[in-house]
Amino acid sequence: MTYTSYNPADEAPKTGQFVPNYPNTLIFVDLPSDDPAKTARFYADLFGWVVEGRPEGEFHRCVPGQNFMLGDGTQSAVGNLHLGIYNVNNARPHPDPAGVEPRVLSHKHRQARIWILVSDDDNQERLLDRAEELGATILWRKHYWKEFSGFNGAFEDAWGNEVILWTKGGDNPDIPSDHTFE
Repeated sequence: MTYTSYNPADEAPKTGQFVPNYPNTLIFVDLPSDDPAKTARFYADLFGWVVEGRPEGEFHRCVPGQNFMLGDGTQSAVGNLHLGIYNVNNARPHPDPAGVEPRVLSHKHRQARIWILVSDDDNQERLLDRAEELGATILWRKHYWKEFSGFNGAFEDAWGNEVILWTKGGDNPDIPSDHTFE
C-alpha cells in the first residue's frame, strides 16, 4: 500500500503560501441535536462526563475532565478535548439571532464521526451495552483495524451521530477469534 502525505510548509518556499509557525489546532467538535439537554445527559450517563448547559437547552458542553496521558501513564498538563452539543433549531454561534437552515437532524447520511478512546479501566462491551440501554443503535462490535492497531465498536445515538469506541491494540495485539479485522 502506498501512503502519501502533504505538508504545505514543504511547498511554501515555491508558492509563497503562508504557513503559521504553530499549527491551527482542533479544539472541540459539536454534535447536532434537537434536544441538547437530553443528548448531553446521554453522554454524561454513558461516559461519566460533566455536562454544562451554556445556555441550558441551546448548547451543552461535555467535559471529560483530567488531562491527556503521557507515554509513562502519567497525566500531561494538556486537558482532554471537549465535545459540544448544539440545537439544530438555532445553531449558535451565528450572526443571525434567528439562525439559519437546515433545522433538522441528518439521519442515515454520511457525516462526521466521533472517535472516543476508551479508558484503560473501562471496556468497549460495557460502553456499547450501556449506549444501547440509553437508546443508541449498535453499528458493530468486536472489530480490529490493523492500520492503526486498534480494537473498535460503534453506535449511532438517537440523534444520528456515529460514535466509534477505540481501544489501543499495541505492538503485537492478540486478536480474539470472535473479532472481524482488516
